[in-house]
Amino acid sequence: MSAIPQRRVLVVDDEPLVCDALKMLLAVEGYAVDVANGSKEALALFKKGRYDVIVTDYEMPWMRGDKLGLEIKAQDPAQPVMMITAYGEILMAGDGGMPGIDCVLGKPFLHEDLRLAMKTLCRAI
Repeated sequence: MSAIPQRRVLVVDDEPLVCDALKMLLAVEGYAVDVANGSKEALALFKKGRYDVIVTDYEMPWMRGDKLGLEIKAQDPAQPVMMITAYGEILMAGDGGMPGIDCVLGKPFLHEDLRLAMKTLCRAI
């Protein structure tokens, strides 16, 4: 019987406390979590490794989360990207949705909402 490989997640946020909180929540669910404190670091980690899901904040210096999602999708169109943001309803109200983003989770969110979103994205792989 072979073991199920652990899912790898990259969490991207310019606030270290948010990264730590998300890492803890995802680790409890059994995910292996890497953290990037911004888009530049995220792109460097993405180029080095394989991730099952990338979870990014929207509002960050240098490059917003939606632009990061587009950059990642340009390199790997199948890469699932989730954005966690306080602007979720406003951003998703537009006609085109959010190109580069597969799932938006509004802040504040419940642990169960995060769990369900992750399961949905991992199932899509």
